[in-house]
Amino acid sequence: METWTVRRVLGWTAERFGRERYESPRLDAEILLAYVLSAKRIELYMDHDRALAGGELERFRELVKRRLDGEPVAYLVGRREFWSLDLKIDPRVLVPRPESEALVEEALARLAGRVRPRLLDVGTGSGALALALANARPDAEVWATDLSPGAVELAGENAERLGLAVRVVRGDLLAGAGGERFDLVIANLPYLRPDEVRPSLRHEPRMALTAEDDGFALTRRLIAEAPDALAPGGVLAVEVASGRADEILAMFGARGAYDQPRVRNDLSGIERVVSAALA
Repeated sequence: METWTVRRVLGWTAERFGRERYESPRLDAEILLAYVLSAKRIELYMDHDRALAGGELERFRELVKRRLDGEPVAYLVGRREFWSLDLKIDPRVLVPRPESEALVEEALARLAGRVRPRLLDVGTGSGALALALANARPDAEVWATDLSPGAVELAGENAERLGLAVRVVRGDLLAGAGGERFDLVIANLPYLRPDEVRPSLRHEPRMALTAEDDGFALTRRLIAEAPDALAPGGVLAVEVASGRADEILAMFGARGAYDQPRVRNDLSGIERVVSAALA
């Protein structure tokens, strides 16, 4: 009978995930195995020759099978790190992506020099962006809204578990803010067209991925409505689809209420965030 050691399991799984062209096959394998063994990833390499028990191997195989069916690793283990925060994640929300950290970077840059700013994260999902900002700027008053009851519940759970003060409310775009004004409004809204959803995204909530009007329906609404929710000199910053920053810049310009537009790239060099200040 073959012995499946940590080393062998990781090697086989990483190779199998690699054939599926996953972005991080080795990391996916490590996270799943560490979860099954209730260990830290570094501990896998400290005990490479440890043999998996029968029950452990069966549990791991089941997770690998689900991963090969397209389920995100974050759903399988119930966790995802974002901006060094350990977030609870489940199928009620979109899995936070590393590229969205560019939105946090832009927000913090725009807030430089402001004391006790008021911030709003629209379409918060898991609460990743709002919580990252609350953690980085403990002097800020942070709000977060989402239309999905499940997202509001999960974001609230994450805020409580992490001990971060974020007011999470349900509402459609700015409606949840109840007429309040903010120094910064950020949003990672759905920006894919319905026909752009790849099979690899099928397990994530469709309402968090797609929007009508060529993917711009919600972003266009927010750009139009945000001036009523911004304090003087306040900033709106939105995440955008790859290659579409110019179209979002044009929307800001067409609204006629914004100034100082700019674009920020993510770590891959892709134009990921467009922001502008209230004129």
